[in-house]
Amino acid sequence: MKLFKYLAIPLLVIAAISIYYFKFYEDPRYKSIITTDNNASRPTKALYDNLKKISKEKVLFGHQDGLAYGVGWDDWHKNRSDVKDVCGKYPAVFGWDMSKLGNTTYNIDSVDFNQMKGWIKEVYTMGGINTISWHFDNFASGGDSWDIKDSLRVVASILPGGENHEAYKMKLNHFADFVNDLEVGTLFKEQVPIIFRPFHEHTGSWFWWGADFCTPEEYKSLWRFTVTYLRDEKELNNILYAYSPDIFKDEAHYLECYPGDEWVDILGLDDYHDVGLSGHIEHLTERLRTVVKLAEEKDKVAALTETGFESIPQATWWTDKLLDGIKRDTLARKIAWVLVWRNDRPDHHYAPYPQHISAANFVKFSEDPIMLFEDELPELYKLTKK
Repeated sequence: MKLFKYLAIPLLVIAAISIYYFKFYEDPRYKSIITTDNNASRPTKALYDNLKKISKEKVLFGHQDGLAYGVGWDDWHKNRSDVKDVCGKYPAVFGWDMSKLGNTTYNIDSVDFNQMKGWIKEVYTMGGINTISWHFDNFASGGDSWDIKDSLRVVASILPGGENHEAYKMKLNHFADFVNDLEVGTLFKEQVPIIFRPFHEHTGSWFWWGADFCTPEEYKSLWRFTVTYLRDEKELNNILYAYSPDIFKDEAHYLECYPGDEWVDILGLDDYHDVGLSGHIEHLTERLRTVVKLAEEKDKVAALTETGFESIPQATWWTDKLLDGIKRDTLARKIAWVLVWRNDRPDHHYAPYPQHISAANFVKFSEDPIMLFEDELPELYKLTKK
């Protein structure tokens, strides 16, 4: 007891200093990292800064729903991904989607949302990156994202003053609850940083927020409202925001709906066309050049935020198409990551699985010096030493 009495005060002092240092000490370098959220958490700002550094020499590989399921297996498996089954390494980036979040009758997308929270935390613990898209259901009709009745003008209806604005806010409230539940740690809780990619592929017209169904000004207003609501009203300080058109004609077309530098952290591109049967891979390179050029001018991060070739029917597609399209130009290759879509079944998958005709080529792809997987990731959520 005497020993404890003598040690109690020093231990309390050490604990107080530790709490102050880890919780309140502000490394001045964080203030110099400019993100959409000035109050972004330190891990979030560190991630942003490290992505800029990594993109100078490496490209992180990503896969949608990569831990949740694959071709021929489901979520009861632990510590598994099709990518790891093929090349022995997990992806560095994992994509997730909020599609049915908040739907009281069907609160599940391709992944149960409670399980998704666990996998997102697992990815963070592994040192990987989580990026979230959202295939919003149609607020006017109750249909899905692909319900594109022009007469509905859904974007206009969910803007402030619109008839579905409160319903949209309710969806964002569900999202805020989901993100707030992404905490890791015991003594010092940390919110998992998220890269949020809403209203993607808007240069196309297959979603109700696409080019034929809202004006550029409506799109910008929706983006700004969404960021303001999540950042300021819901106080989510662990989000980076990614602007991701589909294929575009030129720089002006890419920026047509761009809400402004203060509202965006990542300049992305979703491109399935150029890597498929009817596409030309040099066009992917040209588009990536434009995105990287704009990102460098605006001091942002560039990424190939979604791509892939369904079922990958070409045995050497990974090196002859995707890798070549990225590497053939010194500017185009300065993207932080490339993410391919999910693996669901033999006729609908975008990464290989064992015995697939492209599996051996994917191993070669994964071994290319420019590609980075989870096993070689640097510390992404802390700033490097001074």
